[in-house]
Amino acid sequence: MPLESLGPWLAMIGFGAYHGFNPAMGWLFALSLGLQQKSSRAIWSALVPIAAGHAASVGIVAGLVYAGAHLVPLRPLRIGTACLLLAFGVYKLLNYYRHPRWVGMKVSLGDLFGWSFLMATAHGAGLMVAPALVGVTHGHGSHGMHLTPGPSLLFAVSLHTLVMLVVMGLIAWIVYRKFSLAVLRNHWINFDLIWAVALLVVGGVALIIAI
Repeated sequence: MPLESLGPWLAMIGFGAYHGFNPAMGWLFALSLGLQQKSSRAIWSALVPIAAGHAASVGIVAGLVYAGAHLVPLRPLRIGTACLLLAFGVYKLLNYYRHPRWVGMKVSLGDLFGWSFLMATAHGAGLMVAPALVGVTHGHGSHGMHLTPGPSLLFAVSLHTLVMLVVMGLIAWIVYRKFSLAVLRNHWINFDLIWAVALLVVGGVALIIAI
C-alpha cells in the first residue's frame, strides 16, 4: 500500500498509542481504582468501559467525517478539519489547567464509560484523529482495500481503540506492580499542556497537507 493510503492508518495507530499513554484518557483513574481495591483485576475491569467511552467519543467524530465526506469536497473538508483542530488546540492551550469534574472513586461500569466519554470529548481526542479519519474515507477504495467508507471508519476507530487499550493496560499494570503512585508524585509531567501543544502541531501539519 502506498504511503498516501497507509499514512492515515498509521496515524490512527500512533494516536491510539499516544491517547493510551496520556493519563487523562483513563489509565491513571484505573490505576487508582486498582490501588484502592488492592487488586490488579480492578484495573483491567475499569479499562474496558474506559476504552469503550473513548471509542464512542471518537466514533461521533468519525460519523461527522463520514457525513462531511458525502457533502463537502475533500480539500475544503481537510482544511475545515485542520482549522477546527487548531482552534480547539488554542482553546486547550489557554485552559489546560481546567479539568471536567464529575465522579468520585466509587463508580460503576456505566460511570466509567460516561466519564471516559466526557474526558475524551472535552480533551478533543476525536478532533485530533479527524484528519486521519478524513484520509481513511478517501483511501478506502484503492490498492486492495475493498471496504466502503463506513466500515473503513469503523475499523479505523476499532484499531485506534485497541491500540489505546493495550498501551493503557501495560502502563497501568507496570506502574501498579513496580512503582504504585509514588513515581507519579515524584515525577509528574503536565500532560494537559503537552496535549494542547500536540493538538496545535497535528492541526498545523493537517492544514499544511490540506493546502
